[in-house]
Amino acid sequence: MDKDKRTILIPWDFTTVADYALLHGQKIAKGIGSKKIALIHITKKEKDNAEAMVKLEQVAKENASKMNLEIEPLVREGSIFTTIGEVAAEENAELVIMGTHGMQGMQKLTGSWALKVIVSSKVPFVVVQEPPRDQPLKDIVFPIDFKWENKEKLNWASYFYNYFSPKFHILKPNTTDVGFINKIKANITVARKFMDGKGMSYELCTAEGKKNFAVETIDFAKNIEADMILIVSTKNIGFSDYVLGASEQYIIANSAKIPVMVINPREDLTKFEGFN
Repeated sequence: MDKDKRTILIPWDFTTVADYALLHGQKIAKGIGSKKIALIHITKKEKDNAEAMVKLEQVAKENASKMNLEIEPLVREGSIFTTIGEVAAEENAELVIMGTHGMQGMQKLTGSWALKVIVSSKVPFVVVQEPPRDQPLKDIVFPIDFKWENKEKLNWASYFYNYFSPKFHILKPNTTDVGFINKIKANITVARKFMDGKGMSYELCTAEGKKNFAVETIDFAKNIEADMILIVSTKNIGFSDYVLGASEQYIIANSAKIPVMVINPREDLTKFEGFN
């Protein structure tokens, strides 16, 4: 793929958190050598598209000049829960970077709503709550539990390592369940073999085991001043997860306001593709 054509997609609702997402987009685009960002604004009715496009074109023009990037304005009628994923596919987006507050006049994207948007897309999301730090991406928390989907995070860990050379902090839960322990060990073995093979920098850490693993993941990330947490969404997430609260929701909307990359399990991938 032509590196100058790799697109970062940013949902845009004319709010402060959209500005934050764009700043993160600029930082990542610079790191990966991309020249293009697309802003997607979603309207409730098609008759609102023209007015929204005039406003969005002005935003794109101002920021393109300031950031020295190509910024494409896109407006679609639809739902935040499906249209963002559809546009990501249309644009062949590499990443979606999204603020945790949603489209104006629609449901707020905190926790469950954000997760519902994210799982509609094959493209990974980076969810942000604050502007990026004025420093390189250097510490990424990589929680590992018993789920086989953990393996899908490895390609993206390699992706970030290729461009930013961060250190990965592999965090495993402290559990006494023998079944879970064996599965966790197997996932860690795969992760270490993969990272060793790529020459990636990492350390293995164990959570205290006194709280829920999602809570301890955030506590750990906050303590080391992590730049990002890399998680995978639950496969085939159901309505009860949105109502009761999947662990991903807690991490996405974390009180420490650490950016979170969420990867959706891919049924069409049977092996690691790698990013070389």
